[in-house]
Amino acid sequence: MNHRRKLFCEISPLTYKISVFKCRSLRRIKDLFSFNRFALEKSSEPLSTLVYSHKSLMRRKLGNTELQLQENKVVNLNIAAPKVTGVLIHPGETFSFWKLVGCYSEKKGYKEGLTISNGRVSKGIGGGLCQFTNLIHWLVLHTPLKITEHHHHSGMDLFPDFGRQIPFGTGTSIVYNYIDYRFRNDTDKTFQLIVYTTDEYLCGELRCSEPLEVKYHIKTENEQFVRENGVVYREGEVYRECVDKITGNTVSRELIKSNRARVMYDTSNLVISDR
Repeated sequence: MNHRRKLFCEISPLTYKISVFKCRSLRRIKDLFSFNRFALEKSSEPLSTLVYSHKSLMRRKLGNTELQLQENKVVNLNIAAPKVTGVLIHPGETFSFWKLVGCYSEKKGYKEGLTISNGRVSKGIGGGLCQFTNLIHWLVLHTPLKITEHHHHSGMDLFPDFGRQIPFGTGTSIVYNYIDYRFRNDTDKTFQLIVYTTDEYLCGELRCSEPLEVKYHIKTENEQFVRENGVVYREGEVYRECVDKITGNTVSRELIKSNRARVMYDTSNLVISDR
């Protein structure tokens, strides 16, 4: 029997802390010597043009996870949202989630929430903040902004759909500070991200200094569940279409994500094709 050799970070809690320290330090050094100009300026006045808005339910049914973790996530989102809202992304600037939110800790009021690591559901301080970057990513997909860093929860479909509003596979994975979500403004316009919470929702808007000439549509195609050698997978493609607002013509169409994820929950209620 072949046993996978443990990574250094898996040997003990101490080696894990050493690995995290190393990754965080390398990220700081890399940023220090990069040519990125990070978006830090904020304005309480919203820019004139609303490009796209979306809201996501903060308390969601995720398999059999503890309800308290959902409540704790709400606390975490309420702490993080004010750190981001109002930020202006000027031409040439890069938005970094962690540059604005900073490190999470119990001292700062963050609570234990749901986390996903190596395809497994767990819990940890600051858990649930990926819902924040999920929302930001969905907004950015409806703009000409260039995504420069985006990590997925790769290869696993961990929870059954429950009121899903955005396509499967367009989520994000983040870990302070070395697994970030970033995008750059390569246009000649200034953009602004506004985020806030209500009792039920995390809400977001992406605004611009002037109207855009195009709009974007995100579509899922060929989505299906298939069974191979007794294992069920979720497959499909996510496309983004850019449409001219005046003519209605499609300017471009790109594949932004090809999904093949192993289903990790009860599949008895799914329509599955055998291969």
